[in-house]
Amino acid sequence: MIRHKIRFSCECKIPGRFRLQRHIRRCICAALEAEGVRARCEINVLLTDDAHIREINRDMRAIDRATDVLSFPMFALEAGNPPACWDEYLDPETGLCPLGDLCLSYDHACAQAAEYGHSLRREVGYLTIHSILHLLGYDHLDEGVQKAQMRAREEAIAAQLHLEKPE
Repeated sequence: MIRHKIRFSCECKIPGRFRLQRHIRRCICAALEAEGVRARCEINVLLTDDAHIREINRDMRAIDRATDVLSFPMFALEAGNPPACWDEYLDPETGLCPLGDLCLSYDHACAQAAEYGHSLRREVGYLTIHSILHLLGYDHLDEGVQKAQMRAREEAIAAQLHLEKPE
C-alpha cells in the first residue's frame, strides 16, 4: 500500500475526533487504492461544524447553507482513469501530488447517520469516499450515467471497508 500524506485540521470540538481522523485516513487510502492511484498524495482534511462549512460554502460556491461535505480538487482528472504517470502533478518541493481539500461537517454527518439509520462511522466513511472521488474527477451533476458511476464506486469502496448500508 502506498503511504499518503493527509493533513487534518479540526475547527470544532468533536468528540472522539482522533478515532474519526484515523477512520477518515483509512477511507481516503482505500479510495485511492481502489481507484488505482499509485502516486503519493497529499490531501488536506477539515473536520468542522455546520456553521463553518456554511461559511466556506457561501464564500467558495455562493451557496449560503450548510452541507455535508465539500471537495476542492487541485486538478481536472478523468473519473475512473487516473494518470499512468503522475510526474507532472507532483509538487517539486514535497514530491507529493496535492490532490486537493475536503471539508466535512461533523454536525451534518451525525444528522444524516440518524436520518438514514446507520452509524456515524458509515456516514463519515461514505462522505470521505464521496469527496475523494470528486478529487479524482468523479461528479454527479447529471441524474444519469455520471451519478450512477459515482454511486457504484462509492458503494464498492465502502463495502471493501465493511461500511455497507444496513439492511
